Amino acid sequence: MSDLNIRPLADRVVVEPSPAETKTASGIIIPDTAKEKPQEGTVVAVGPGKKDEPVTLKTGDRVLYGKYAGTELKLNGKDYLIMRESDIFAIV
Repeated sequence: MSDLNIRPLADRVVVEPSPAETKTASGIIIPDTAKEKPQEGTVVAVGPGKKDEPVTLKTGDRVLYGKYAGTELKLNGKDYLIMRESDIFAIV
């Protein structure tokens, strides 16, 4: 995992998106302008939750999230997303 020096608040989590696909199944290289934003990533930091709603995710979970979920964040040259736990659809 990464040494991320960020502590999300309440029910927020920080996700490191998986890299976008660079080739199709048939081997065609996808240019940067046509790459789909990944909708899968790894949880790298978790907030403490709300008073009556503890966070159920933990660091290291592989998750699926909505295409437009979260706010993009750049730390130490890497891209992350910070989002509410409710923006995450599933653990994979």
